Amino acid sequence: PPATTDRSASRGLVRAAERLDAPRLDTQLRALIGKHGLVDGWERVMAPALQAAGRRWEADGDAHVEEEHLLSWHISTVLRTATAPDPDPAATPDAPPVVLACVPGEMHTLALESLTAALIERGVPTRMFGAAVPAEAVTKALHRLGPAAVVLWSQTRSTANRPLAQHIHTQSWGMRGTRRHTTVLTAGPGWTAPT
Repeated sequence: PPATTDRSASRGLVRAAERLDAPRLDTQLRALIGKHGLVDGWERVMAPALQAAGRRWEADGDAHVEEEHLLSWHISTVLRTATAPDPDPAATPDAPPVVLACVPGEMHTLALESLTAALIERGVPTRMFGAAVPAEAVTKALHRLGPAAVVLWSQTRSTANRPLAQHIHTQSWGMRGTRRHTTVLTAGPGWTAPT
């Protein structure tokens, strides 16, 4: 079942961002991950706080953009530091990774960072390439890594790149006779936005 929002914790993050109180944001984010874990912390607190900050920014123009950016940066930081990969590569030596990348032109990474953190938390090898990854770079990475899956993130309809997703879907790698394809997952509201 979907997680219910922890409104109190979400409001606390938004208030700390409104005050530009970076130390308080860090403290609250670490506490909420300790309480809820990464996945529930994202779903119940971080994502709702970002949505609230985004609504405020949209309603008031650019008047509060610094608050949204501060909140985003601190959430991004805690997602990465809370999921530092296990330094023991023997844990999954031959497991192919999941590749995660924003499509070309897509700068919004937080939801993809949250997915990366959730996969790492579950011991799934990942390679997160971040924002606005050029199509050629994604293709090269696929041939070098032979991933189990590729997640392409698009926040907005204007960045959803169906030809790229199709191109990746048709790619294969490996030695002749053992070539394989990967699962391509298109993620984010850009892929499903009405046309």
